[in-house]
Amino acid sequence: MMQVTVTNADGLKRELKIEVPAGELEGKLSSKLEELKNQVRLKGFRPGKVPMSHLRKTFGKQVMSEVIQETVSESSQKALEEQELRPAYQPNIDLEGEVEQVMEGNADLAYKMTFEIVPAIELADFSTISIEKPVAEVTDEEVQDSLKRLAENQKNFEARAEGEAAENGDQLIIDFIGKIDGEAFEGGSAEGAAIELGAGQFIPGFEEQLVGAKAGDAVDVKVTFPADYGAEHLAGKDAVFEVNVQEVKAPAEVTIDDEFAKRFGLDDLEKLKEILTEQIKSDFDRMSHQHLKRAMLDKLDELHEFELPPAMVQQEFDAIWHQLEHELEHQNKTVADMDEPEEKVREEYNKIAERRVRLGLVLAEVGEKNSISVTEQELSQALSERARQFPGQERQLYEFYQQNPQAVQELRAPIFEDKVVDYISELATVTEKPVSKDELFEDPDADVPGHNHDHDHDHDH
Repeated sequence: MMQVTVTNADGLKRELKIEVPAGELEGKLSSKLEELKNQVRLKGFRPGKVPMSHLRKTFGKQVMSEVIQETVSESSQKALEEQELRPAYQPNIDLEGEVEQVMEGNADLAYKMTFEIVPAIELADFSTISIEKPVAEVTDEEVQDSLKRLAENQKNFEARAEGEAAENGDQLIIDFIGKIDGEAFEGGSAEGAAIELGAGQFIPGFEEQLVGAKAGDAVDVKVTFPADYGAEHLAGKDAVFEVNVQEVKAPAEVTIDDEFAKRFGLDDLEKLKEILTEQIKSDFDRMSHQHLKRAMLDKLDELHEFELPPAMVQQEFDAIWHQLEHELEHQNKTVADMDEPEEKVREEYNKIAERRVRLGLVLAEVGEKNSISVTEQELSQALSERARQFPGQERQLYEFYQQNPQAVQELRAPIFEDKVVDYISELATVTEKPVSKDELFEDPDADVPGHNHDHDHDHDH
């Protein structure tokens, strides 16, 4: 029989010693070898007639290793259930004694399991929460702006009159050959290339030098490749592009009418306006919800006070700190280059880590008590939306998520968080507060240092 001894119960820390008799391991080993007897084909033996001693000699070590792994997994789970303990994270397992002796069946299996437990959380009365949710109206002006942007993207160009000079905003059809020190370089030439002046598609200085050019002109465009240019052999170099201007075209006026709507497969302009209104409203609703969520998380943080598992806080802090260092590295900086001393920055980030752990545990507790969880369908939908962001790479993306449970958890956590926040919002008093579009689109997490989004999750137990 398995024996469980609690060897440490200090605050939220727990250490259990678990012992499983060698006889129990032997019983499991024999059962597994018995199963194997009818499956293996060994030279010199008829099927099912391999002597147990031979099986033990050939497969004993490998099978015993499986037995130990399975026993640790089962007994640790059973010990937690017996002791009615809820670990805050995956417990650490340390085998004790001589593993070789256990493998040979000469010693009991003994191991220590160390972890921190989820603290007792007394949830606030959510009906006492009052919160404002910013909302903005979708105006005709918004819809008109959206139509103008669509027209911009759909614009056509028509040839200017012969001898007319190119202006900013015009499209030129050009042939060019790029040279450095008189030598043409790879990838520096093209024929019949379309370039829109002022669109900033070519390297800085290139488009500006073609303003005023006419069809048939030959222009030497002198530029310097940016120091951080992608191709190393060109970065920082002076170049001359010999450009021949084939055509100069001015943007044609796009009339926003029923015919324009038909380009998108719609019956008339009214239908296009309806669809754009829905899209804008959907964007507005998403931002409203983000503000509501941030305000709700602030409220939940304020209403709950309990001891936090130190290892969870440390793990969260390490993740945030690692991200900060990564962001600074991209700017060729270190923590020493920041405006505040490192000690102060660490203190701030530790507070963020504590907030995230506290809120993660509160949200998990609400989910647990009210049977809120993420369905496979919701997860599948989130994965499809993610895949749409990587056209042509969907298969690799699905494979990545199949092989990385941590990545799946990162998809699951925000969905779980939203569901819990929505559940609490139903019980709380939520008042709509009319705001301007600019106010609505302010980042609700802008005041969180070093982080763009304050995702207080990752604990969907």
